Amino acid sequence: MSVRPDLPSRPPALVIVGAGPRGTGLVERIAANAPELYGEAAPLDLHLVDPHPPGGGRIWRPDQSPLLWMNSMAEDVTVFSDETVEQDGPVRLGPSLAEWAERARAGALPDGLVPELSPELSPDLAAEAAALTGRGFASRRLQSAYLAWVHKRSVAALPPAVTVHRHRCRAVRITGPRDGVQRVWLEGRATPLAADAVVLALGHLDAEPDQEQRALTAFAAEHGLVHLPPEFTADSDLTRLRPGEPVIVRGFGLAFVDLMVLLTEGRGGRYDERGDGTGELTYRPSGREPVLHVGSRRGVPYRSKIGYDWRGERPPLPRFFGPAQVEELLRRPGRPDYRRDIWPLIAKELGFAHYHQLFTAHADRTAMPWPDFEERYAACPPGGPELRALAEAAVPDPADRLDLDALDRPLAGRRFASHEALQQGLRAHIEADLARRHDPGHSPDLAVFLALLSVYGQLMRLGDIGGQWHGFFSYLASGPPGPRLRQLLALSRAGVVRFLGPEVRVVADPLRKVFRASGAGVAGPAVEARALVEARLPEPTVAHTRDALLRSLHRDGAAVTPAGLLAVSPDDGRILDRAGRPHPRRFALGPHTDARGSGGFARPRTNAPVFRQNDATARALLSLLRSVTLPAPLTVRAQAR
Repeated sequence: MSVRPDLPSRPPALVIVGAGPRGTGLVERIAANAPELYGEAAPLDLHLVDPHPPGGGRIWRPDQSPLLWMNSMAEDVTVFSDETVEQDGPVRLGPSLAEWAERARAGALPDGLVPELSPELSPDLAAEAAALTGRGFASRRLQSAYLAWVHKRSVAALPPAVTVHRHRCRAVRITGPRDGVQRVWLEGRATPLAADAVVLALGHLDAEPDQEQRALTAFAAEHGLVHLPPEFTADSDLTRLRPGEPVIVRGFGLAFVDLMVLLTEGRGGRYDERGDGTGELTYRPSGREPVLHVGSRRGVPYRSKIGYDWRGERPPLPRFFGPAQVEELLRRPGRPDYRRDIWPLIAKELGFAHYHQLFTAHADRTAMPWPDFEERYAACPPGGPELRALAEAAVPDPADRLDLDALDRPLAGRRFASHEALQQGLRAHIEADLARRHDPGHSPDLAVFLALLSVYGQLMRLGDIGGQWHGFFSYLASGPPGPRLRQLLALSRAGVVRFLGPEVRVVADPLRKVFRASGAGVAGPAVEARALVEARLPEPTVAHTRDALLRSLHRDGAAVTPAGLLAVSPDDGRILDRAGRPHPRRFALGPHTDARGSGGFARPRTNAPVFRQNDATARALLSLLRSVTLPAPLTVRAQAR
């Protein structure tokens, strides 16, 4: 497009709202693709809008308790793509968290870039980096330092004609025509940013409480109780939970683990390890801990992280749930039903990975040759009884067969004679899980983990499939480090944590002026407490978000899926309107969209969907920006602050 001679021209402008891990990964891909699609000498104004520190953002900000860990091993965390990623852009290798820590120790950073990219670590973080191994679990503060370094590296890799403007505030609205300049309005500023393209990379957001949560909060306020709604645990006011008093905790995932840590070690408790080599811990309370009564739908914590390396032949994935199956689902009229149409394919894929590893690595525990089993397995219809019958014929020990229902709901149908029997039963379950997840004799579990990652990458194209898959994936693949579950066992033995069991029901009792909780697996009186904690993140729905930008987009016509997620194109992340049209200049990535990846970073060498999404969106942005040369707006462009 030619520039009108009566108006001065300006460089094309891109606004990225969110400079955390997802925004940083997008900047890295823009830098990698710019030489091909935009040019080294073409000017570009890149605006990064985020009130939180660049790189880590809100969730991975540095001012958190040093007791809070990542739930991934250091060698399994990277923001950089590699040759396994199916992307059109070039691979620019970068260190994983473990490699970054190792190079920082050796003084080998900054990988040939400018000297100021050397990490600036406080003495305690430097000591942690020095002690970190690839199979260790870094603190969130060390991950924050890694992400800050990645951000600096990515910005430094941008072409020299790109000018970066930082705005440490929130974006509250986007206006502008579909085919023209977008205006991004910032909190507390009268003049908007003029942009030729806008990307939302918002990460996890606060939400307004739903009807149940509002009622519980109102009940607590009326009777002088404590109710902490779903939120990021590091932001919760835990000082309201008083020493020695019972606290009902609803939720048994990673948010509970953070809560457990902050209310025990965070209040001065400590662990002693027995000297018999078993790794068993004894908890020494400080006396400032509350008593946590925890339950959930499953009634058990997420499965432990696997504690051994892969050996042998990897299953060839995807096999039964790949691009062809996804295309077939997309061709069907109407939206695919998760339980009827999608889950049987997922289950067959997970089963294939499990049995491939069992037959190739533990053939002595099978009763037929792998080629015969594989041929018969491929012929079985997904979800049919033939798969179960084949496994029974080919695998003598039932413990070696994959039973996804039993794995997902280990307490289904179980009844305990007393609350004490429930405590013993839950401890036995956790101990068995820890033993299994650290025993390479059960390596089919690791094969299933790899299949879960493969499935996640395929589901990205199907959009909103509801919450069942994400809950199942998190339970099996995104559980806590083994040491955290050993601590949970010690806290249970010390009486600081009490288990409520599955199908927990919480009610507000106006007569006794307390919260009451009971589980389905044990008879006896309900637990009463003056405090209730919802140990989970809020659902990332547009309807309930507190983010003014998302709310305004929805009001202005952006489409929302049945589950409340922002609808985007699976190809490049363009925001869809209610007629299904992709917006030519507005994009979105992250958990608030129906193409959400599993996070802003991923495990190396797994063709992670987050990297594929980032690359596709970066290339779409650069092609768009290269095609526009627009006159400057009549207002003065806002300056970075």
